[in-house]
Amino acid sequence: MSENVYLLTICLPLGTILLVFGMRYYAAVMQAKASLAHQEAYRQMAASMASSQAATTAMLSSIDAAMTDIRSRMAAVEKILKDVE
Repeated sequence: MSENVYLLTICLPLGTILLVFGMRYYAAVMQAKASLAHQEAYRQMAASMASSQAATTAMLSSIDAAMTDIRSRMAAVEKILKDVE
């Protein structure tokens, strides 16, 4: 066998093995980056939902206060109507 063929038969399998491990490492790195981006997006969405929930709670409190006022006024109107009869 010539020296070139001998080196080629040794280097190609080793190169293939190194290439496969390199591709697996690259895939693991890309998967970790994608997972990190997904988790960050989830954190942002959770923070947005928390602020939205706080705003909704404040709005419901103001609506409840308005409804209490309307009920008291309605009771006063009913009392006046009963007195007129």
